[in-house]
Amino acid sequence: MKILYLHQYFKTPDMSGGTRSYEMARRLVAAGHEVHMITSWTEDTDHTDWFEKDVEGIKTYWYPTSYNNAMSFSDRVKAFLKFAKAASLKASSFKDADIVFATSTPLTIAIPAISASKFLKVPMVFEVRDLWPEIPIAIGALNNPLLKFLAKRLEKLAYTNSSAVVALSPGMKKGVIKTGYPSDKVAVIPNSSDNREFKYDSHAADSFRASRAWLDNSPLLVYTGTFGKINGVGYMVELAKELKNLNSSIKILLVGDGAEKDTVIAMAKSIGVLEDNLFYESQIPKKDIPALLSAATIASALFIDLPEMRPNSANKFFDALASGTPIFLNYGGWMHELVNKHSCGITAWQMNIKEAAKQLDEKLQDSDWLNKASISARQLAEQEFDRDKLAQQLMTVLELVSEGKFQQVESVAPGKY
Repeated sequence: MKILYLHQYFKTPDMSGGTRSYEMARRLVAAGHEVHMITSWTEDTDHTDWFEKDVEGIKTYWYPTSYNNAMSFSDRVKAFLKFAKAASLKASSFKDADIVFATSTPLTIAIPAISASKFLKVPMVFEVRDLWPEIPIAIGALNNPLLKFLAKRLEKLAYTNSSAVVALSPGMKKGVIKTGYPSDKVAVIPNSSDNREFKYDSHAADSFRASRAWLDNSPLLVYTGTFGKINGVGYMVELAKELKNLNSSIKILLVGDGAEKDTVIAMAKSIGVLEDNLFYESQIPKKDIPALLSAATIASALFIDLPEMRPNSANKFFDALASGTPIFLNYGGWMHELVNKHSCGITAWQMNIKEAAKQLDEKLQDSDWLNKASISARQLAEQEFDRDKLAQQLMTVLELVSEGKFQQVESVAPGKY
């Protein structure tokens, strides 16, 4: 197949951010398919228009578009629309393709995808990574009645113009079919575990710890990712305060960037935990995350407690599983249920912060619990979320759609865990 793959924020392991599209696309290429990736370049560059690179056989087309997590919501929307316009024109320059595959977020990626699908007269598959516009509406970022109407209209158009939909969690699938989209045309293919790349590495762990004098042999709780409003990273500051009150030896490391970073750091400084039992480092490339997780005693995934966030499919969750690192969650949903079912971490949803700190302090000093949770995490990664397995599911979905067998995609990946 010749696949026109649209993802505004395509990242490689040398960059900071999720690499799902890179991992999926390179496996499609390895299987003999031709992949053309239309994406944006958000770093500094001398380029002012489209430029091309070959990324492990993925023919990648980059469009310079300023974007970072500290931008206001309105500025982000402007960046989304700017790219959507440019990507629509770029997609129309292709003479042929067998299928259009577009992945959100943002939802505006549907604009060039629909345009390309109609122009080339080929089917479109839409991948739902977050339930937009439900999330920005829930957190108050999208409150203009007209914009809400337009966003919901675009969501509907994305689905009605798709021959099939890929949802990244069972909850996202429910959100899609709630709009009236047929269930049998929705496959559930979550974010995945890169089990070879993230396998526990004792040498990398020792090196990571040795380079940080504050860490020593202390138990380490890590958070990696975005410091955004929906992430609620301030929770870790409150947790550090309670751990300090318990005289716990646990250290917390926050790694990342985002609009709330300065607020979180100022909060940690004001209550006396910054550089005491809570530490901060800037975001790092994806290729460096395995060493961090090997050094960690437990990894965390955080969100503010909103029903709209519970179907999320956070990369950090699957990275932790792959490294055999127990996971700490503070929200409900399908991941909460997985952790409880497989005993691979601590679920602190609806638990007060004092109790959460107490459980962390107890569990992270229990070598037997840590060993069992680690083994269970790795087994879950291998049995359910291995990248190769899920990439094959995606490949099968695209092949079925290209053959007109839309109603068979649900059976490929029903999303039952």
